Amino acid sequence: MPLILERPQVLDVYSEAAERKWVLPAFNVENLTTTEAILTAVYEYGRLVGIENLPIIIGITNTYEHRPQAVYYTHTRKWELGMKLFLINLHALLSEVSPFNRLRVMIHLDHIQWDHDRELLDWDMGQFSSIMYDASTLPLEENVQMTAAFVKKNHQSVLIEGVCDEIKSSGGTDQNDITDPDLAEKYYQRTGVDILVANLGTEHRAAAPRLQYRSDIACEISRRLGPRLCLHGTSSVPPQKLKHLFADGICKVNIWTALERDSSPMLFEDMLLNAAKIVGPEKAQKLAAKDLLGRKVDLQSNPALNHFTTTYRQEIIFQCMKNIITGYLKIWYV
Repeated sequence: MPLILERPQVLDVYSEAAERKWVLPAFNVENLTTTEAILTAVYEYGRLVGIENLPIIIGITNTYEHRPQAVYYTHTRKWELGMKLFLINLHALLSEVSPFNRLRVMIHLDHIQWDHDRELLDWDMGQFSSIMYDASTLPLEENVQMTAAFVKKNHQSVLIEGVCDEIKSSGGTDQNDITDPDLAEKYYQRTGVDILVANLGTEHRAAAPRLQYRSDIACEISRRLGPRLCLHGTSSVPPQKLKHLFADGICKVNIWTALERDSSPMLFEDMLLNAAKIVGPEKAQKLAAKDLLGRKVDLQSNPALNHFTTTYRQEIIFQCMKNIITGYLKIWYV
């Protein structure tokens, strides 16, 4: 099945998700390994539950200062090349010869900034399924005007998310200004966005200790607007609440941090245990002599092709990410 890019088809997927009480997960990527982990997890889970054309959203930021994923997609660090490679990879992975060609895949542009991403905004938006147009760095009135103008220009070709106030990032203050439902309602009415990104007590990338997901605010906004909320970040959402997000009016959840953060420990552990196979016995023994390696670490083996290659490291990350993604699918595709 081709990519789901046309606005009516994208809206149909969201309508189906609402009927089935699904929350659509949007997994962001910045490399091919993550993209394949997502597609493989969805493919395998779809076969398990008997829905071989499960929908999934794969997203990418461009030059977003907190994580410019299109920039990181290539070591040239040129966003134009990164974005083109991202699109080429998806088209190839969903071609007729691919095992994933029955999946319904939507491409999401995440945190596309009104100023820094102006060149990208001149691209054909028909290449994408949805876009988060991010003018949250502007004063509210300017944000509304800029977003409304973008909606007027592009609403016929792409699903549009807007953000009425800035979502905090981790690593700084753990105070996060919760969206006022009155503000959310006015912003939605004045801009005409399809989906609203609101501050619901979540944040990006890692959990700050006192952040708390505000189910009550989500419910109040959804009571006024319908189920049009996108949740950014799940680090501060307790596991038992994840399965109830649909009831709160959440139609889409953006996920990236968990994939990278929670797969890294597995790679780290496996590399430690196989130290000699990766760096050779001489180097491993020198590290052990500095008390950098423990007693259970292999210090004797010769370097092994199956362990010192990039493929070895990518395979561990791939399998870990696939398992993490499957966990989310089991929560929201029931």
